[in-house]
Amino acid sequence: MNSTQLVVKMILDRWYGSIKNFDAVLNAITDEQLQKEIAPTKNRGIYLLGHLIAVHDDMLILLDMGNKLYPELNKPFIDSPDKTVAEIPSATELRACWSNQCEVMKQKMDSLKTEEWFEKHTAVSAEDFRKEPHRNKLNIIITRISHLQYHTGQLALLK
Repeated sequence: MNSTQLVVKMILDRWYGSIKNFDAVLNAITDEQLQKEIAPTKNRGIYLLGHLIAVHDDMLILLDMGNKLYPELNKPFIDSPDKTVAEIPSATELRACWSNQCEVMKQKMDSLKTEEWFEKHTAVSAEDFRKEPHRNKLNIIITRISHLQYHTGQLALLK
């Protein structure tokens, strides 16, 4: 394994470890607990779950891996603050979406070759990428790891 392969492996291992940590927290929380606010006047757990699904759905496009699986989750979980959309999916539905999305993402991510992780993501122009080659697919994973870990910590407060 060369250094480039090692770097990709380290980052993907952290991604999958973060998914596993989130799953452990999510599985320890009931659907009723997901309805609670993380703190007074803050987001509910169910909103955070829907938000993560919607954000990870955007990753499919950013990583040029296809279309979103759940585009209908953008409005209630990205475009709108919590408690402002009357109808949202149930906790059971969101848990199923999360599980399916994680499986699909893993299949697609595992199919990328090492060098493909260093290609530009879809939100950067070819010209800008030439100037800033760090704006690549692997960098998307790094930023989303932090995002996922942040919300994992918030969700743990519901236990």
